[in-house]
Amino acid sequence: MAGLLSVHCVASLKKSGNLIHFRSAALGVHTRHYSSKKASSSSSSEYLHQSVVPSMHYQKSLPRLPIPKLEDTIRRYLAAQKPLLDDDQFRTTEKLAQDFQNGAGKQLHEELVAQDKNNKHTSYISAPWFDMYLSARDSVVLNFNPFMSFNPDPKTEYNDQLVRATNMVCSAVRFMKTLRASLLEPEVFHLNPVKSDTDSFKNFIRWVPSSLSWYGAYMVNAYPLDMSQYFRLFNSTRIPKRGRDELFTDEKGRHLLVMRKGNMYVFDIIDRDGNLVKPAEIQSHLKYILSDLTPAPAFPLSVLTTENRDVWAGLRDKLIGAGNAEDLRVVDSALFCLCLDDESMRDHIHISHNMLHGNGCNRWYDKSFSLIVTKDGQTAINFEHSWGDGVAVLRFQNEVFKDTTEKPLVHPGSAAAAVDSASAVRRLQFKLNKELENGIQKAKENIDSAISKLTIDAMEFKRGGKEQLKKNRLSPDAIAQLAFQMGFLRQYGQTVATYESCSTAAFKHGRTETIRPATVHTKKCSHAFVQQPGKHSVAELRAMLDECSKYHGQLTKEAAMGQGFDRHLFAMRYLAASKGQALPSLYTDPAYAAINHNILSTSTLTSPAVSLGGFAPVVPDGFGVGYGVHDNWIGCNVSSYPARNVHEFLQCVHKSLEDIFTVLDGKPLS
Repeated sequence: MAGLLSVHCVASLKKSGNLIHFRSAALGVHTRHYSSKKASSSSSSEYLHQSVVPSMHYQKSLPRLPIPKLEDTIRRYLAAQKPLLDDDQFRTTEKLAQDFQNGAGKQLHEELVAQDKNNKHTSYISAPWFDMYLSARDSVVLNFNPFMSFNPDPKTEYNDQLVRATNMVCSAVRFMKTLRASLLEPEVFHLNPVKSDTDSFKNFIRWVPSSLSWYGAYMVNAYPLDMSQYFRLFNSTRIPKRGRDELFTDEKGRHLLVMRKGNMYVFDIIDRDGNLVKPAEIQSHLKYILSDLTPAPAFPLSVLTTENRDVWAGLRDKLIGAGNAEDLRVVDSALFCLCLDDESMRDHIHISHNMLHGNGCNRWYDKSFSLIVTKDGQTAINFEHSWGDGVAVLRFQNEVFKDTTEKPLVHPGSAAAAVDSASAVRRLQFKLNKELENGIQKAKENIDSAISKLTIDAMEFKRGGKEQLKKNRLSPDAIAQLAFQMGFLRQYGQTVATYESCSTAAFKHGRTETIRPATVHTKKCSHAFVQQPGKHSVAELRAMLDECSKYHGQLTKEAAMGQGFDRHLFAMRYLAASKGQALPSLYTDPAYAAINHNILSTSTLTSPAVSLGGFAPVVPDGFGVGYGVHDNWIGCNVSSYPARNVHEFLQCVHKSLEDIFTVLDGKPLS
């Protein structure tokens, strides 16, 4: 689960007989219609827009995340186990699952339902999910934090590092101010935008009480999404604590944290009146930092954020004891972290490595998000995952990209303000003793070792994409997932546990659910394509593709509507553990451990703002598969450790896509 972008799907609904998957990536701001209050010229530079519907207008009336029926969860669990087990193993797992359903599971389910009824302000998964992330002791780097890189500015001269960094900072502040003033357009998916994404509807719905507003949107086929995570975007940091970390937010912070060459700087980007500091002044301060000749520190403090969380917690206590409490609070309360890298990027693989992990010295990985801008203007977001999922981050990224490319506040050749940046910018200087220096040195050795084991490779399949698949009435996502199943079977001769992240943001305090793309249908189809291509006619192979697509669509719909099985089983296990009960046998079954050892961990997004995203494998012998199905091509950005060969895997995936499209062309496999 760690490191997933969690932005695959927001909901799936039946409409006019067609299954419609809508995902947060489809909520691109380029197609969003804004209904704004009349803005004065002074306020227009402070806000992205001024929505007539308050940002959190729908939050109170969002539907609650349902707890599935226990019998449905067990049925879905066994269906997901079927392709992973032999007959004897499956019979054992089936018996344990049925015993659970009729015994301990029945009691846990009833207790979970009762607990949920007493906590109607939230979802049954919210607290356990926070706890899962915050209690994890592994480093957040590679294990949890993903990245999403921005597309370059279409106007190439605006990709200058100083110009782009300044515009990104200004637009980020404008987003923050728009959100906090409740002027950010609510996150809504419009199934019939002609009726719902209009000035007239918004001017009507704004007067409907918040306790009823969701129902008003539902009546016109519009589906508001949960926005409860958004407040953690800014002024927020994950604080290491022994046993369980804490999330810290201080909205009074007006300053930006900037990192360059491992040095840390702060300066205000919001003035005392709450307004954005003049863009030319921000540009001046960033120019000052980029010109600073201070060498890289021998002991870069930020590398401690790459450490095991208990180790980092102990060292943080020692930092505070050495007199660094105030400077640490300055770091923690900063609006966000801007990382200015002195390196230019060679290619997409270099971008992926740099944005996912870097060298460990020029990031504060515990910040809610870090905005990374390289010497040649390549830009990405690396975000800490415990506070929220990809939906909020992607909305932020879409809005900032749109704002910086359409309404940049500084331009190539713009003169930086004639201000005293040396006084406005403060370089943080931490007091270190020998024990802390040793801790930093050890952390650097550990992260260097971890990074050295990671390989990233990419693949582009140019023969076809979303358009051709839809013409063939196939789900683009289902075919991409099928290609991963075929590719792994071709390479390793196995069907293995596979995880696809799906957002449940259609519900109050929804997080994610799991789609399980490895099914009896994909296993049968993969064997036919890979191991028995000559035994089946084109029509038979095509029928198998249809069956895989249909079933994957069903799984996607169920997951998005809170009807998967993973979160339900997780919540019951969490409940049993929290009460000190012995875990029921279902959870100690090796098959349960195996299905949660996700060798293929996958997540997808497409957005006009994003060029690529990625994350590390979630297990040592796994692949981290970021992918996107575009109109006329399919792209994959995949990571692995030494136990797997990522280059060969991508060759096998490419071959699988070739075979699938050959069948779609009505031709037999050779």
